[in-house]
Amino acid sequence: MRVLVVEDDVQLAAQLQAALGEAGFAVDVEHDGREAAFAGSVEPYDAAVLDLGLPGEDGVSVLREWREAGRHWPVLVLTARNRWSDKVASFNAGADDYLTKPFMMEEVVLRLRAMLRRSAGSGAGVLQAGELAYEVGAGRFLWQGRALQLTAQEHKILAYLMHHSGELVTRTQISEHVYARDLDPDSNTIDVLIGRIRRKLGQPQVIRTERGQGFRLVAPEGAASTE
Repeated sequence: MRVLVVEDDVQLAAQLQAALGEAGFAVDVEHDGREAAFAGSVEPYDAAVLDLGLPGEDGVSVLREWREAGRHWPVLVLTARNRWSDKVASFNAGADDYLTKPFMMEEVVLRLRAMLRRSAGSGAGVLQAGELAYEVGAGRFLWQGRALQLTAQEHKILAYLMHHSGELVTRTQISEHVYARDLDPDSNTIDVLIGRIRRKLGQPQVIRTERGQGFRLVAPEGAASTE
């Protein structure tokens, strides 16, 4: 899942990028409000972490612009401000969650995963397709009850497919949502990674190829698929 981090503190932004990257997210970073407003209006993000005190344009204005532009992915506001009026302004602008500095990086990861789970329409902590389960809070896959060992890129692709279980997902969508903007894999790379995931599952039909279109993650025949 691809996340935009908007934070003018360069060191903190780097720490957030590292922590979220380690947790399996593809992360882009902006330090300026105007640039963040533009990036969020043109790039297909799945979520954002947004500071309020930004140069160029404040975080509440940035968030309001995103929502007015039809960008409805979840936004976690991070700020040193703890006044009730700031929280009200953030939620009125369209924030999904609010975290006051200082904070633990682990909490940012957990809150992001919870927001993404809710946006996927699942209140449960586990997404499931037949015998494949994704423990969202832990960021762990289970296949037939056993932990599935995946590389970082395999994990990102399978997580994106699980959040869109049953839907047709194109190679372009995978590229846009799984990789940060400075990385542009070709379609062959994505096909190779999908093939490796299939081999680790041992059931190629779990991820079906729609010729000329993309991929669809489905529960095998006779197995239930739930969120």
